[in-house]
Amino acid sequence: MTDNGKEYRRILGHYPTGVCAVTAMKDNGVPAGLIVGSFTSVSLNPMLVAFFPDRSSTSWPEIKATGRFCVNVLADCQQDVCKELSAKGDNKFKNVGYHLSKLGSPILDGALAWIDCTLDEVHEAGDHFIVLGKVHDLNLHQQGDPMIFHKGGYSRVLPI
Repeated sequence: MTDNGKEYRRILGHYPTGVCAVTAMKDNGVPAGLIVGSFTSVSLNPMLVAFFPDRSSTSWPEIKATGRFCVNVLADCQQDVCKELSAKGDNKFKNVGYHLSKLGSPILDGALAWIDCTLDEVHEAGDHFIVLGKVHDLNLHQQGDPMIFHKGGYSRVLPI
């Protein structure tokens, strides 16, 4: 096997992933957010979820500092939200509507579902972190289909 990151990405890109926005409200009242394509349920008892932020993310330390976060499952029509929250800078939420969860994290307008969590554990894993969150509340926000990332681009779910 060669140590070729491009080949690794190309091959693993054949496995589709959902696209989620992880959000939190900083102490200064400014929202923080990042986009992840690596989100999963971990445990039913206790209810735990996980996501995997990149070590180079400038948003992850801001979210981590709050001790809580909300995972927003993006709809297939939210590419604009994905683009806004993927951008660098402090003004990511300028064009993104939201309201606050019971724990105080942004729930994005138009997201399919949201999962409100407190930070449980963080583990180092190569060039990423494994973040475990304890689920406190969750709900469907609206009907629709999820945004999918597949072969380097965004896709939709198609019934067979």
